[in-house]
Amino acid sequence: MLNIDQKIRVLVAKPGLDGHDRGAKVIASALRDAGFEVIYTGLHQTPEMIVNAAVQEDVHVVAMSILSGAHMTLFPKVRELLDGAGANRILLTGGGIIPVEDIEALESQGVGRLFGPGTPTTEVIDYIQNWFVGQDTF
Repeated sequence: MLNIDQKIRVLVAKPGLDGHDRGAKVIASALRDAGFEVIYTGLHQTPEMIVNAAVQEDVHVVAMSILSGAHMTLFPKVRELLDGAGANRILLTGGGIIPVEDIEALESQGVGRLFGPGTPTTEVIDYIQNWFVGQDTF
């Protein structure tokens, strides 16, 4: 369980070739304003780069923003690499333009809740905070 003095550490990542990062920056700022410790990787990250950064930074959450349509490839690959690195305790969440049926498929593969355009940042913050209620792995 997180102790009272420990901040939730979140890696915000923009995988792939998509160059639209406004949403990722908005989420990163909102999380930081809510008291989270945020690491933003910048654009054009590979799954390997994201997982390496997550492990090196000892984060609790990886939040990916994907607008390119590659979500069915990128989320499972990052989940696989996190698990392979012994980091299966890390919550993998994110958002973008993702159809409902794909969200359901990704969640069944171990991806956390996914958020679409227009989601209030407070909803993302609440989801991440509530994820850790009762967690004893940190």
